[in-house]
Amino acid sequence: MEQDQELLDLVKTLTGRMASMEQEIKSLKLVNAQDVSEETLCAIAAGVAAYLGYAGEKKQTRFASLPMWAKGTRVAQLNHTPVR
Repeated sequence: MEQDQELLDLVKTLTGRMASMEQEIKSLKLVNAQDVSEETLCAIAAGVAAYLGYAGEKKQTRFASLPMWAKGTRVAQLNHTPVR
């Protein structure tokens, strides 16, 4: 009989703990359900990446100074071929 009482007490304790965990999960879902803008998410991701040591690639657009570049682009567009 004493063992049954101990088991009953343990079940009541675990039931109480489960109820508190369910309440905490519901509150976390409410916090996560708030709308966060894409800019904010990008800023957070960039901050985490920088903190972890990732240096992003820096890309720079180069413009050709040759007149043949412009002619080649026009010809490619007239022929409906993709520009490389």
